[in-house]
Amino acid sequence: MGLRGRYLEEPIVEDLATKMVFLGGPRQVGKTTLARDIVGRRWPSAFFSWDKLAQRKAALRGEWPADARLIVLDEFHKQPKWKTWLKGEHDTAEGGRVFLLTGSARMNVYRRGGDSLQGRYHYRTLHPFSLAESRGSVVARAKPGAALGLGERDPGAAEELESLLRLGGFPEPLLRGEVRFHRRWQAERMERFFREDVRDLTRITELGSLALLADLLPGRVASILSINSLAGDLGVNFRTVAGWLAAFELLYHSFRLPPFQTRRVSAVRKERKLYLWDWSAVEVEGPRFENLVASHLLRFCDFLHEHEGWRVELWYLRDTNGREVDFLVTNQGRPWFAVEAKLGDPEVSRTLLYFRERIGIPFCYQVTRDEGADFEKSGVRVVPASRFLAGLG
Repeated sequence: MGLRGRYLEEPIVEDLATKMVFLGGPRQVGKTTLARDIVGRRWPSAFFSWDKLAQRKAALRGEWPADARLIVLDEFHKQPKWKTWLKGEHDTAEGGRVFLLTGSARMNVYRRGGDSLQGRYHYRTLHPFSLAESRGSVVARAKPGAALGLGERDPGAAEELESLLRLGGFPEPLLRGEVRFHRRWQAERMERFFREDVRDLTRITELGSLALLADLLPGRVASILSINSLAGDLGVNFRTVAGWLAAFELLYHSFRLPPFQTRRVSAVRKERKLYLWDWSAVEVEGPRFENLVASHLLRFCDFLHEHEGWRVELWYLRDTNGREVDFLVTNQGRPWFAVEAKLGDPEVSRTLLYFRERIGIPFCYQVTRDEGADFEKSGVRVVPASRFLAGLG
């Protein structure tokens, strides 16, 4: 396992042939390393960091090296009116010069109207290591609407899965493989998250209360998130907490899944389920495992959307009677496959069977930590997580 040849390298190179590329993702997921790797091996290039004053000033003045075809700009979304500035640089670029921007916040948040860069860039999201990538595989080329190609039985996959659960999918602690180093890395990462990302990219000033919210979220993972409950715990109002959660999503700290809406069941409408980009921050084993599965599925959906252009989306299923299935993936708004994550129960979930029949889900998977549970029953494939996740890519 290593950082060279990360799963987005070739797609980014392909995109740069026609447009700028914005590479987003959580802090320390490997964006800058990936950009430098592309820089060093593909074209004459130059790297500019917003955090380095001399480099920032040179970039803002447009002082590009004459022989640099690729310009890599790291964290330049922190610059006020950066899109207007970049549009000018892009539109007046000479000699086939192209731009690759990396950042730890969602640089595509203005895509809905009023975006001065509309049509000039492709957006890519770099996710933490998946099981397949940690085993040296590339992203699976899934065909929307078809059954998933499950990974072959791999004796090392189960052991690698344990490492991912314990250490998370961020490159540095995963490659180091030490629990003590992981604890220190996690604390330092969150300190920099509040000191740099939150300070530079939001107008939030109550950093102490925001840190308390971050401490509360791991205990809410894999559950319906009640903003009212969080507001009561923190002693602030509903709108304040809602704004803080939106900031966490903007900065790739957490993500929430909405319930899938269909006329065929009486589904809940507003309640969302919470997950963290760093699933290793979740202490309880069951929610941590579900978070890991959620993160793999989100990466799967993001890749198919950003690379192939399919409208592939991730939801959960829950009706007003409390029946719930962990995940549903849709393609073009139609159910594609459902996933229920179980620590060890090999019995097929009755709720999964209910939703399968009720809304016509073509493929259903029950993903389990039990390596011996590998069978199909009543249209549901029960499969070890090591095989299922490796097949997602």
